[in-house]
Amino acid sequence: MNAKAENKSTAPVRESFTELLGQLASSSAAKVHDEIELLIQGIREKARAVRGAVFTIAIGAAIGWAACMSLCAAMIIGLSAYMAPVIAALIVGSALALVAVVIGFIGYRQLKKTIHKT
Repeated sequence: MNAKAENKSTAPVRESFTELLGQLASSSAAKVHDEIELLIQGIREKARAVRGAVFTIAIGAAIGWAACMSLCAAMIIGLSAYMAPVIAALIVGSALALVAVVIGFIGYRQLKKTIHKT
Protein backbone atom coordinates (compact mmCIF):
# COMPACT_ATOMS: atom_id res chain seq x y z
CA MET A 1 0.00 0.00 0.00
CA ASN A 2 2.94 2.24 0.67
CA ALA A 3 4.28 1.61 -2.82
CA LYS A 4 1.02 2.83 -4.36
CA ALA A 5 1.12 6.02 -2.34
CA GLU A 6 4.71 6.67 -3.43
CA ASN A 7 3.85 5.90 -7.04
CA LYS A 8 1.00 8.45 -7.05
CA SER A 9 2.99 11.23 -5.45
CA THR A 10 6.17 10.88 -7.50
CA ALA A 11 4.74 10.35 -10.99
CA PRO A 12 3.05 13.35 -12.62
CA VAL A 13 -0.50 12.70 -13.78
CA ARG A 14 -0.59 12.71 -17.56
CA GLU A 15 -3.80 12.55 -19.43
CA SER A 16 -3.94 10.96 -22.80
CA PHE A 17 -4.30 13.02 -25.96
CA THR A 18 -7.78 11.64 -26.62
CA GLU A 19 -8.91 12.60 -23.10
CA LEU A 20 -7.64 16.13 -23.66
CA LEU A 21 -9.46 16.30 -27.00
CA GLY A 22 -12.63 15.08 -25.33
CA GLN A 23 -12.36 17.77 -22.67
CA LEU A 24 -11.72 20.39 -25.35
CA ALA A 25 -14.75 19.26 -27.33
CA SER A 26 -17.04 19.28 -24.29
CA SER A 27 -15.83 22.70 -23.11
CA SER A 28 -16.17 24.09 -26.65
CA ALA A 29 -19.70 22.74 -26.90
CA ALA A 30 -20.56 24.31 -23.55
CA LYS A 31 -19.08 27.63 -24.68
CA VAL A 32 -21.10 27.58 -27.92
CA HIS A 33 -24.25 26.69 -25.98
CA ASP A 34 -23.66 29.58 -23.56
CA GLU A 35 -23.08 32.01 -26.44
CA ILE A 36 -26.31 30.91 -28.12
CA GLU A 37 -28.24 31.39 -24.89
CA LEU A 38 -26.73 34.87 -24.49
CA LEU A 39 -27.69 35.75 -28.06
CA ILE A 40 -31.26 34.54 -27.54
CA GLN A 41 -31.53 36.57 -24.33
CA GLY A 42 -30.33 39.69 -26.15
CA ILE A 43 -32.85 39.16 -28.93
CA ARG A 44 -35.66 38.75 -26.38
CA GLU A 45 -34.69 42.01 -24.65
CA LYS A 46 -34.63 43.88 -27.97
CA ALA A 47 -37.98 42.38 -28.95
CA ARG A 48 -39.51 43.63 -25.69
CA ALA A 49 -38.14 47.12 -26.32
CA VAL A 50 -39.38 47.12 -29.92
CA ARG A 51 -42.80 45.86 -28.82
CA GLY A 52 -43.10 48.75 -26.37
CA ALA A 53 -42.03 51.27 -29.00
CA VAL A 54 -44.50 49.91 -31.57
CA PHE A 55 -47.29 50.04 -28.99
CA THR A 56 -46.44 53.68 -28.22
CA ILE A 57 -46.39 54.56 -31.92
CA ALA A 58 -49.77 52.86 -32.42
CA ILE A 59 -51.31 54.84 -29.56
CA GLY A 60 -49.85 58.05 -30.96
CA ALA A 61 -51.19 57.24 -34.42
CA ALA A 62 -54.68 56.56 -33.04
CA ILE A 63 -54.69 59.85 -31.14
CA GLY A 64 -53.35 61.63 -34.24
CA TRP A 65 -56.13 60.10 -36.34
CA ALA A 66 -58.73 61.35 -33.85
CA ALA A 67 -57.15 64.81 -33.95
CA CYS A 68 -57.22 64.82 -37.76
CA MET A 69 -60.89 63.87 -37.77
CA SER A 70 -61.63 66.64 -35.25
CA LEU A 71 -59.84 69.19 -37.41
CA CYS A 72 -61.75 68.01 -40.48
CA ALA A 73 -65.03 68.42 -38.59
CA ALA A 74 -63.95 71.89 -37.46
CA MET A 75 -63.14 72.88 -41.05
CA ILE A 76 -66.52 71.65 -42.24
CA ILE A 77 -68.32 73.49 -39.43
CA GLY A 78 -66.30 76.65 -40.15
CA LEU A 79 -67.08 76.53 -43.85
CA SER A 80 -70.75 75.85 -43.09
CA ALA A 81 -71.08 79.48 -42.03
CA TYR A 82 -70.37 80.50 -45.64
CA MET A 83 -72.05 77.67 -47.59
CA ALA A 84 -74.27 74.63 -47.22
CA PRO A 85 -72.85 71.94 -44.91
CA VAL A 86 -72.90 69.36 -47.71
CA ILE A 87 -70.82 71.58 -49.97
CA ALA A 88 -68.42 72.34 -47.10
CA ALA A 89 -67.94 68.60 -46.45
CA LEU A 90 -67.35 67.97 -50.16
CA ILE A 91 -64.73 70.73 -50.34
CA VAL A 92 -62.85 69.50 -47.26
CA GLY A 93 -63.06 65.87 -48.43
CA SER A 94 -61.86 66.78 -51.93
CA ALA A 95 -58.93 68.80 -50.59
CA LEU A 96 -57.86 65.95 -48.31
CA ALA A 97 -58.24 63.43 -51.16
CA LEU A 98 -56.03 65.60 -53.38
CA VAL A 99 -53.36 65.82 -50.67
CA ALA A 100 -53.53 62.02 -50.19
CA VAL A 101 -53.13 61.40 -53.94
CA VAL A 102 -50.12 63.73 -54.17
CA ILE A 103 -48.44 62.12 -51.14
CA GLY A 104 -49.20 58.63 -52.49
CA PHE A 105 -47.75 59.53 -55.89
CA ILE A 106 -44.58 60.93 -54.31
CA GLY A 107 -44.20 57.73 -52.27
CA TYR A 108 -44.78 55.60 -55.36
CA ARG A 109 -42.07 57.47 -57.29
CA GLN A 110 -39.60 57.09 -54.41
CA LEU A 111 -40.35 53.37 -54.21
CA LYS A 112 -39.94 53.00 -57.95
CA LYS A 113 -36.54 54.75 -57.81
CA THR A 114 -35.44 52.54 -54.94
CA ILE A 115 -36.46 49.36 -56.73
CA HIS A 116 -34.72 50.32 -59.97
CA LYS A 117 -31.50 51.27 -58.12
CA THR A 118 -30.90 47.78 -56.82
